[in-house]
Amino acid sequence: MGSSLLITLREGLEIALVLAVVVAYLNRIGRSDRIGAVWAGAAAAAAVCVVAGLAFNGFVGEFEGKWEQFIEGVLAMAAALVLTWMIFWMRGHAKGIATELHARIDRAVEESPGAVAMVAFVAVAREGFETVLFLLGAETASASGAQVVIGGLIGLAVAAVIGGLVFVGGGRVDVKKFFNWTGLLLILFAAGLAAKAVHEFRELFELEGAWYSVPVWEITSGPLASGWVHDMLKGLFGWSADPERIRVATYLAFVIPALWLYYREPKAPAPVRAAEGARPAVEV
Repeated sequence: MGSSLLITLREGLEIALVLAVVVAYLNRIGRSDRIGAVWAGAAAAAAVCVVAGLAFNGFVGEFEGKWEQFIEGVLAMAAALVLTWMIFWMRGHAKGIATELHARIDRAVEESPGAVAMVAFVAVAREGFETVLFLLGAETASASGAQVVIGGLIGLAVAAVIGGLVFVGGGRVDVKKFFNWTGLLLILFAAGLAAKAVHEFRELFELEGAWYSVPVWEITSGPLASGWVHDMLKGLFGWSADPERIRVATYLAFVIPALWLYYREPKAPAPVRAAEGARPAVEV
């Protein structure tokens, strides 16, 4: 439940902020008559994403054995890669999202309500399909699909409340700090998905008996072996009570460079060098 709550909280807040930017801009330029089209486009995108998620989940659920291991491994790895890309994309482009949306609305508002609805549809659908992929990955990493759904709904509800507070409060909520903290947690979650994928592929190809299949540790009792603490850590970070060496190595190989890249300071621009042979400027 914890992983799905975190995913939908993060993705839901991005959706809420996008819609808040669009609605606020339409009010600012005096085109509040187009706000209904925004909600219609957002609702249509949400419906399409829910139907697609249910259909794909039902399709995946039909497979067992080797096919199940293959699909779970592919889903987990795809979710890890897309999730990591999304985190770094948001980190680098967050400041320009409002400007880009304003430009799209300016073009669409003069055409028709349908064009405005399409802007909202595309923005929400992009985040929605990412959320579906991440939730499918979360379900393969935890025991219950029902827990994934409940956690996802709670995350969406909290995101809606935070998005509303940002809109009403004029942006006084520290969204940047929120994204920094959730970015950290999502990197840890993505590393767990990558390690889960390698585990599934190792079982798929029956790679047993070698040094990389030996458990690094084996915990047989206590909260780290079973219970709600074990389930929460498993769902959030891919925890295992008996992880093989290749699984732990994959986790570390993923999370260490990802965290370094995420928190490193951007390089200062290099000074412009004078053209070779040019005379130095003379102070006056």
